[in-house]
Amino acid sequence: MRNLYINRLTQFRKLLTQEEFDTFLVLIEENRRYLSGFTGEDHSFDESAGALLISASNAVLATDSRFELQARNEVEKQEFEIVKYEKGLEKTLPDILTTMHTKRLGFESARLSYLVHQKTEQILKSDGPEVELIPSEAMVEHLRITKDEDEIEATRKALAIAETVFAKVFKTLKPGMTEKETAWEMDKAMHEAGADCVSFATICASGPNSALPHAIPTDRRLQVNEPVLFDWGARLNGYCSDTTRTIVLGTPDDLFTKVYTTVRDAQRFAIDAIRSGVTGKAVDEVARSHIDSNGFKDKFGHGLGHGTGLAVHEGPRLSRLYDKPLGTGMIVTVEPGIYLPGWGGVRIENQVVVRENGAEVLNTLDTALLACDVKG
Repeated sequence: MRNLYINRLTQFRKLLTQEEFDTFLVLIEENRRYLSGFTGEDHSFDESAGALLISASNAVLATDSRFELQARNEVEKQEFEIVKYEKGLEKTLPDILTTMHTKRLGFESARLSYLVHQKTEQILKSDGPEVELIPSEAMVEHLRITKDEDEIEATRKALAIAETVFAKVFKTLKPGMTEKETAWEMDKAMHEAGADCVSFATICASGPNSALPHAIPTDRRLQVNEPVLFDWGARLNGYCSDTTRTIVLGTPDDLFTKVYTTVRDAQRFAIDAIRSGVTGKAVDEVARSHIDSNGFKDKFGHGLGHGTGLAVHEGPRLSRLYDKPLGTGMIVTVEPGIYLPGWGGVRIENQVVVRENGAEVLNTLDTALLACDVKG
């Protein structure tokens, strides 16, 4: 594992030479883990488990007493110096930056709050070296967007847990179960199957609630002959799976069958279009135009997909707004949907790896229409 983080640090330092700052401050949880192996989790946006400071010749992991032992156990001491702070990171920064001879400090603008930025500036002006703070965007994410084969295999294993759980829970579904109960059965089963945790809050949305793309499970009871949408994922060794399936309890009617077939075909066409060099916008258009042409224009509001990795939502995107080319080794979800207010919705989601000449689907769970037998 040491070679893994040495290689990532080396690649990051190559990027650093192209920037206008000499040291970079890493605060985003997944970026810390990617570069150092430190798995400490931020419990809220304004509470950090620590920070990395990386320059051409130095690398520091700064954390507090809650995470110090964990950091020393997880991080290679040859690569990172562990610094424990007592009164918050911003008050420890002057000493660290002085030792690192920092003049221009880059930071993750997506993570550093305005409040902490102001405090840090004030402390540096009064107690620290003369350091210019320079905002930066997606420095580490530029490396994370392309997965190596070990990361792809980690995702595949997380996905295998999630799919096994769905197949198990599907057999137990019956009218009268609540959305909350059903979602909890999924969560519990994923933990029992060996997942570190769930990738995100599991969605079980039935009937009209399934027209909400990010529905929150309620006490509504599952009913016969209506759509039930599941969106769930398992996290294993840090890597996230993300899958959606929509089923029906009982017998699907003509509308459900038409909606489902349209969504399934849209997904298939989009996956067939994925290969290195094609833009995310172009792939999104393949699915969207098929849905529109089948009478469901404006019923697919969100983007077609997103990257997954250490975060369940990361780059790249399959979206009308993402005009960048996909590259070999990227993992993306492909999740077209149709949402009809008052009736419900259908979404089908798979994870795929972008390869040079096509897409490798990681899912083994079939996308055929699933109907629960509710007789007897």
